[in-house]
Amino acid sequence: MAKYRKLGRTSDQRKALLRSQVTALLYNGKIITTEARAKEVRKIAEGLIAMAVKEKDNFETVKVTAKVPRKDKDGKRVKEVVDGKKVTVFDTVEKEIKKDMPSRLHARRQILRVLYPVKEVPQVGAGKKKGTKQVDLVAKLFDEYGTKYASRNGGYTRIIKIGPRKGDAAMEVVLELV
Repeated sequence: MAKYRKLGRTSDQRKALLRSQVTALLYNGKIITTEARAKEVRKIAEGLIAMAVKEKDNFETVKVTAKVPRKDKDGKRVKEVVDGKKVTVFDTVEKEIKKDMPSRLHARRQILRVLYPVKEVPQVGAGKKKGTKQVDLVAKLFDEYGTKYASRNGGYTRIIKIGPRKGDAAMEVVLELV
């Protein structure tokens, strides 16, 4: 018996499809897909969430000092003339950051192997690069989903059948996080 469904695709296409659907599920909270795909996506997503739950508190907070460029009201860097050259002005800032322990760092890299990078585009500037920002899905997994599902032993997703698709009558389902 096979360990996974082939979904009528070559291995690279199948992996890309499953990665994109897992990424969409964790970013949006739910997706609509076929039943066979949903069952495969569920396996991967639940494994990632279980990993995040296990490693959610495995970090230490560290104080660091960083040089940050000073910015004006428009968000542009402030420059001052030194020896006839324009030089950016920097301020020293103390920050508290989370430093992962080795096992959490390993889990983070395992999760990053599966998830695609997600960019959040604002409504007003749709189609333009300006204003887009990278979403840290791994941090969302550890901080949001890790704490949300800490008291739960598996079963982080739910599949709800919504009926056959019009074109080919494939059973469509909603796959959502509980």
